[in-house]
Amino acid sequence: MSWNLKKFDELTNIELYNLLKERTLVFVVEQNCPYLEVDGKDPFSYHLFKEDNGEIIAYLRIVPAGDSYQETSIGRVFVKKEYRGKGIAEDLLKKGLDFIQNELKETNVKIQAQDYLRKFYSSFGFETISETYLEDNIPHVDMLLQR
Repeated sequence: MSWNLKKFDELTNIELYNLLKERTLVFVVEQNCPYLEVDGKDPFSYHLFKEDNGEIIAYLRIVPAGDSYQETSIGRVFVKKEYRGKGIAEDLLKKGLDFIQNELKETNVKIQAQDYLRKFYSSFGFETISETYLEDNIPHVDMLLQR
């Protein structure tokens, strides 16, 4: 199993296809949430993912400051269903945050978190900065990490 961090134009066609397939499976099919998953932010984002025999099993997208929010943001975070509960999500987020701090030299990170994951993100230092709201009929909160 290997971790990869790539800009959009560094992704192979197969990697791009597989990550979009898996994101759609999780965020549209699994969550029964019809929305435009391919939202135009991928071309200027960084893509962190873990592969197991060519299969993408974990992923997050890092959107540079000024594109979604004033701050750098992390989104589209997932671990494939059969790999959950094995500490992969913690590794994924830690690697993403390390890249943001050490390579992008950014100290603030904003996310839209599903409300049930508030405790998970809080364990990394994120603080809730909004009331709970519905995004695509799923309860979310805005959270901010300031280092």
